[in-house]
Amino acid sequence: MTSTTKNRFFLLAFVSIMLSVPGIVTAQLKTVNAKLPALQQSFVDLRFGMFIHYNIPTYMNQDWADPEAPASLFDPKKLDCNQWAQAAKSANMSYGCLTTKHHSGFSIWDTKTTPYNVMNSPLKRDVVKEFTDAFRKAGVKVMLYYSILDTHHKLRPNSITPAHIKMVKDQITELLTKYGKIEALIIDGWDAPWSRISYDDIPFEEIYLLVKKLQPDCLVMDLNGAKYPAEGMFYTDIKTYEMGAGQRVEEEKNRMPALACLPLNGSWFWKEDFPTTAVKDPVKLINETLIPLNKANCNFILNVAPNKDGLIDDNAIEALKQIGKNWTNAGPLEQLPALDAPIISSNLATGKPTNSSWSDDMNIMDFANDDRYSSSWVSNHTVKQPWFEIDLKKATAFNAISITESHPNIRKYRIEYFTNGAWKTLLEGEVSKNVKVHRFARVTGSKVRIHILGARRQVSISEIGIYNEKI
Repeated sequence: MTSTTKNRFFLLAFVSIMLSVPGIVTAQLKTVNAKLPALQQSFVDLRFGMFIHYNIPTYMNQDWADPEAPASLFDPKKLDCNQWAQAAKSANMSYGCLTTKHHSGFSIWDTKTTPYNVMNSPLKRDVVKEFTDAFRKAGVKVMLYYSILDTHHKLRPNSITPAHIKMVKDQITELLTKYGKIEALIIDGWDAPWSRISYDDIPFEEIYLLVKKLQPDCLVMDLNGAKYPAEGMFYTDIKTYEMGAGQRVEEEKNRMPALACLPLNGSWFWKEDFPTTAVKDPVKLINETLIPLNKANCNFILNVAPNKDGLIDDNAIEALKQIGKNWTNAGPLEQLPALDAPIISSNLATGKPTNSSWSDDMNIMDFANDDRYSSSWVSNHTVKQPWFEIDLKKATAFNAISITESHPNIRKYRIEYFTNGAWKTLLEGEVSKNVKVHRFARVTGSKVRIHILGARRQVSISEIGIYNEKI
């Protein structure tokens, strides 16, 4: 065993031990949550960055590659990450983010986790290293993109094994220990309707804590958080919006630190017609996208796709220069408001039996814990003080509860839990926001009941969350 291999082995063992010790995890997460507001503020202050979709789909004229495509396809003749970095700098971008692994599972770094990687391609060079070195040399910060969905390694719905979870952890460990400081890890292909890999299939809390253990200042962003309400921070440090998929920041109302993405060309990965097809208008991008987003606490990441040679096309280079001539980062944005720490734990309420006071027509109680924020339990309007109950089916420890409404109607409420044959009051709440998060000393109960004591309008709950956070 080489010294490098030994070091990596001991690091993985150390991280595993650290994450298994409750006291250490509790202290770690408290530290993470204490630092998070400053990191979120720093992120939105970056304002503008470059997304770089470059991977084996580049060589297939597709956005999603054949999972059996041979590594030999990845064969750039002029790869130059310094050109990318200078292009980003010319646009006054603050950071770059590279697709280290996309949905078809090809890794463009020197990984020991799979032979399906760039070192077994004709290039035989670590693209992630060249990217991180080039961008830092140019004074541009570094972020990395990583896909959970991996069709080559059959990490897909109904096929996930412990070996897959280990591969994800090992790959993230490599990315966060071999390439210096990583400002953010942008994760894709997780808890999305098209990937169908849940936060339980690949355990979000474990991955999140691993990232924070390896690099405490690294933000974790899930690109597929659109199903969650805009006002709540669920399973991400930064709210994300894929504008090409129709996701939009509510510019007049957004209070959350956010990221919105859009490609400069017509799609994410390079296509054969890119050099001869007009890119998006630079001035319109500035005035209609970048500036309005920044005013709404939202960082904008513009995708620029290198071609088969590993270079950015001339028309894209020119567009970036035009952006730089017409826009500069004017400095820090307004201070973000105080926010709840992100929810990162599994929702113990999802799919459990429910009961309630009289429901309104078809909007029965099961809609409030179906993991779909577009549906709701609605109380019949004649009920003056509605109640809602979740049966956890056995004595269960928990220390956090969230109540999400589509509109902030509920004003006053009492939460109880059933333990040792009796109901006990857990807390009285008067939170007017439509995402109400309560954290408290851990209790054990088999049921949770919410009594609504006051509401502005007809009571409606889109989702209840019950969590046992490691804090």
